[in-house]
Amino acid sequence: MDNSNSTEHIAKALFIVNRHAKTALNPRYLYNMKKQAIHKLLQENSATKIGLHFSDHPKFSHQHSTLLVKVSNYYFHIPPTKQDFKTMEHLGNVDQNYRNPKPQMSLSQAKKILSRFLNWTYPDPQHTEEKKTYSSYFTPSSLGQLTRPLSKKRGKRY
Repeated sequence: MDNSNSTEHIAKALFIVNRHAKTALNPRYLYNMKKQAIHKLLQENSATKIGLHFSDHPKFSHQHSTLLVKVSNYYFHIPPTKQDFKTMEHLGNVDQNYRNPKPQMSLSQAKKILSRFLNWTYPDPQHTEEKKTYSSYFTPSSLGQLTRPLSKKRGKRY
């Protein structure tokens, strides 16, 4: 796989991870994966910083800015550093008319691509839940788990 092709796959994977993170119940892992991958791409000069945008979602009613980064044909926002405020041009509000291309990729495939790129183990050990497996020859018993009240004892008259 040549460099531009792998950067394109990483950009698609970043798009999928970012899209799922926006609706995830616990998005911290996905956003961290996105941020680490973009920082690594910036270090390898496979991504370029474009400028600063005002955020569409102000924190605590205070306006803040995000850094616009281009990876292949995709654009992403990440938190800026203090150095970015000094060196990058402020572009104003986000252009609501622009949309990234829509790739066809599953979240699990996207996470595999980014994990491989970041040299992380996949799946994330913190997020895998151990599932109880039962032998096909063993059926768990429900003895001792009855919650209904016991019936009257036999032989007693009231």
